[in-house]
Amino acid sequence: MAAATVLGRLSLIPNLSCKPKLKSNRRTTPTSVSIRAQASFSDPFVLQLAESLEDSLTASSSSSLPLQRIRESSAETLLSTPWPSKKDEPFRFTDTSFIRYSQIEPVSSTHQRNFQFLDDLSGTQFPNAVIIDGFVSNLTIGPSDLPDGVYFGSFAGLPDELTNRISEFVGNFDSGDLFWSINGMGAPDLTVIYVPQGCKVENPIYLRYFCGETGDRESKRLPVSNPRVFVMVEEGGEIGIVEEFVGKEEQGFYWTNPVLEVVVQKNGKVKHSYLQKESMGSAHIKWTFVRQEAESEYELVEVSTGGKLGRHNLHVQQLGPDTLTELTTFHMCVNEQTLDLHSRIVLDHPRGTSRQLHKCIVAHSSGQAVFDGNVRVNKLAQQTNAGQLTRSLLLKPRATVNIKPNLQIIADDVKCSHGAAISDLEEDQLFYFQARGIDLETARRALISSFGSEVIEKFPNREIRDQARNHLKCLL
Repeated sequence: MAAATVLGRLSLIPNLSCKPKLKSNRRTTPTSVSIRAQASFSDPFVLQLAESLEDSLTASSSSSLPLQRIRESSAETLLSTPWPSKKDEPFRFTDTSFIRYSQIEPVSSTHQRNFQFLDDLSGTQFPNAVIIDGFVSNLTIGPSDLPDGVYFGSFAGLPDELTNRISEFVGNFDSGDLFWSINGMGAPDLTVIYVPQGCKVENPIYLRYFCGETGDRESKRLPVSNPRVFVMVEEGGEIGIVEEFVGKEEQGFYWTNPVLEVVVQKNGKVKHSYLQKESMGSAHIKWTFVRQEAESEYELVEVSTGGKLGRHNLHVQQLGPDTLTELTTFHMCVNEQTLDLHSRIVLDHPRGTSRQLHKCIVAHSSGQAVFDGNVRVNKLAQQTNAGQLTRSLLLKPRATVNIKPNLQIIADDVKCSHGAAISDLEEDQLFYFQARGIDLETARRALISSFGSEVIEKFPNREIRDQARNHLKCLL
């Protein structure tokens, strides 16, 4: 069933705050009856948002088969998914009412690709693309930047021999939450990165994301964009991916709702760097889904500091033995903001390894950090080695951190551990600096910087390390 048809039927249901949009002369079928029954229990606000997302998909939006399939499944999900509240366990500590009570409008396609700041984004030495509102607006690739067989661009430009291969995996993940479905309904295009068998890409591919238009805080007009990227690495392939989310204005009012899907085949390697530097007035809710086959490696290094509300939903599935997953993340709240990491690692096969380090700093009395980390070691995942550690610094009175480490072990031959620590800066460390003639404020800045440096040093490229380090210095 096409997405337009599903939502068209929804708009004809009485007593919902969605204006009629599509009419159908078709006879009522058992399928449409069940959809109507479901819709009667739906959230009118979510349905109205789904309709506006459907309206925003103009002729310039991709109509590729994978996106059509994702739109249809997302439309079905939105029929019965209410907007999350703090009564829902995954959002118990994360208040999304900032988004819910804004006037959400999908970004206009007429704003894309016409920005003066594109001329100032050529500083990186890596192959890069600027993605504005989900569209690749500036692609900088020289003839020698990528090896033969590597593809980087829109799904619509894929060679015919790759189309079916990519289509097989796009969207083929366990269902996410409401925000996953909103992206599926509103993504205007699908950016694809493909690495063929045995190919090792020396330089990382750099993706810079921008929201093309900002709203108005007074009127509460909140533009939403839904960029979507799919990465596939065939057997023995290797690549680095850098994602940077940047706000054009310090207090820009907008919502970025991106999705990244990663498939790593046997013995493949992906190094993923993620910098979230959105405007302080924005919302940023990201989904990252990773599928790892046998003997593959996935490494994530993340630094997130932006957004009034920032949330990263990270799900990793190990689908073969001898698989390595390493997650190293750092969040820092310097304003009245909430930064949230919800991660889930599922190990289903023998000799899997997962290592997770999450660190956060809350340096504002109205700031809040959230960590919900779930590691599940299933029955067949014998000889697993899984470790999880989270450390948090609270630097102001009334600063808040909510942490929920969760290690579920069903296998009986494993080596697993987890730990959590929350504190202010230690007096002994401050005294050490002061005893050597260093004033208290300088000592505090040095200790705060070193706290985040453990994560920053994990970035595989010097350029990214320097950028993250300088960004944190500016915030401090």
